[in-house]
Amino acid sequence: MTPRQAHRQARRQHGAALLLLVAVLGLGAASLLIGAFGRNTGETERQQRTLATLAQARDALLGFAAVNGRLPRPAASALDGRERAADCAGDAECSGFLPWVALGVAGVDAWGKLLRYSVTPEMARAPIVSFSAVANRVVLTRDGRGELAYVAGQDQCDVSAQCLPAVLFSQGRNHYGTAASGVPQINTARGNIDEAANDGASRRFINRPATELATLPGGAFDDMLTWITLPTLYQRMRAARNLP
Repeated sequence: MTPRQAHRQARRQHGAALLLLVAVLGLGAASLLIGAFGRNTGETERQQRTLATLAQARDALLGFAAVNGRLPRPAASALDGRERAADCAGDAECSGFLPWVALGVAGVDAWGKLLRYSVTPEMARAPIVSFSAVANRVVLTRDGRGELAYVAGQDQCDVSAQCLPAVLFSQGRNHYGTAASGVPQINTARGNIDEAANDGASRRFINRPATELATLPGGAFDDMLTWITLPTLYQRMRAARNLP
């Protein structure tokens, strides 16, 4: 082999090695992208399933009210999805887990956490006297300045300025929540005061866009809320002729 031929062969081998390196790097980058995309897609699917579960539970609550003349009380416990037997003595006793057995629906979100439920005590007793009963649940959010602002309801709830009969929510993937086994999930975040507020709330709840940024007002947040308005509740009950 002449020196020129040897040089050409060395260049071809060097070029092949470079192409192989580029291919390997390309496959690695593609694997990372596919992995990240797969994770994001999986999380999006769980969020969508949870929204669908919340919507189904909300409709079941309205159906229960149409049949029974009231909304159900919360579940008896984390392991017993029947509604609690006794009337609620106050707001705290009317806040807990969704009574999934009483409603005939799934009681957990897509992360396996029990759905939370809070109902105005007057709305969980039959008959609901529509001209005097006051719905008292409220939902707030954070405005552009980070201050809490009402989304539904207001500071004072009365006959002329009604708030919400009930609020229903998932505590999302991270931080707070209770597994279907009844085991509470430990909060490992710091500064997520809005999630902490929802976890212990009985009347005032917070709904915000999801974020992992602990530096934002209210901290990290991934709770997913829905609620029932009083006109919607009364309309369903009147259609069933079950509202005095």
